[in-house]
Amino acid sequence: MKKWILSTLLASTLVLTACESADSEETLETDNNETSQDSDVTDQEETTDSSDEETADLEDDTEEEADVAESIEYLYEVSDNLAYINVIDGKEANKQVALLTYDDAPDKHALELAQVLVEKDAPAIFFVNGMYLDSVEKKEILKEIHEMGFAIGNHSQTHPSLPTLTAEQQTEEIIKTSDLVEEIIGTRPRFFRAPFGQNSDHSKQVVEDEGMALMNWTYGYDWESEYMESDALADIMVNTNLLVPGSNLLMHDREWTLEATPAIIDGLRDKDFELLDPDLILSDELESEDVSE
Repeated sequence: MKKWILSTLLASTLVLTACESADSEETLETDNNETSQDSDVTDQEETTDSSDEETADLEDDTEEEADVAESIEYLYEVSDNLAYINVIDGKEANKQVALLTYDDAPDKHALELAQVLVEKDAPAIFFVNGMYLDSVEKKEILKEIHEMGFAIGNHSQTHPSLPTLTAEQQTEEIIKTSDLVEEIIGTRPRFFRAPFGQNSDHSKQVVEDEGMALMNWTYGYDWESEYMESDALADIMVNTNLLVPGSNLLMHDREWTLEATPAIIDGLRDKDFELLDPDLILSDELESEDVSE
């Protein structure tokens, strides 16, 4: 009888112990689950906060860029014949200016050109062809050139003679490149130059609808065989009798042009030409607002 009582007591004790252990494990599991849920909520809150901060930063950057754009006073405009840069009527500005422009970027030497221009503190427009923006590397080069402070212009997608294309093809040549540029640098080009300087009534209308300033050039030589050498090119670009106040200098993404650029800059400055900042040139989207000021 005593053995039976002892056995019963022992069994009861084991059952109670097992129950307490199960309760303890269940409580621990519940606590762990609650802790995990709390951690997940915290992580989600932190992720949301981080995302909100990034969005706020982007909005701040956009607002700052807009503020800068609004603070610029546009002093110059492209001449009616598209060859020169003139002071806007009623504005006070230096007429002894020359505009540096480089077409067919970013082919091979655009980034090096930009670096030389930065070293010489010389502004310029890089007119890009969409066909050169066909890789991550080229897109990064364009982004870097833009971040160095240079204006990015539209030079069409594949460098065709626009008047030989249908209206639809001309539109695609222009819009596709503007879309690509915007995708890469965040803003659309404000300037357009047609390949070979060949415009059509339709291409002009597309450019106007896009709010871009249409321009050709005053002179350029670096595609002619006798000037595919840096010394000869630098000499003609500075000493041609075509150099006048408001000249728009056409150059290209070429090795000899890269080598000639420092001497061209120095030569222009020696002749008391100010190198014009493209940010001061009016584009069609701004015309009605700024000219009336």
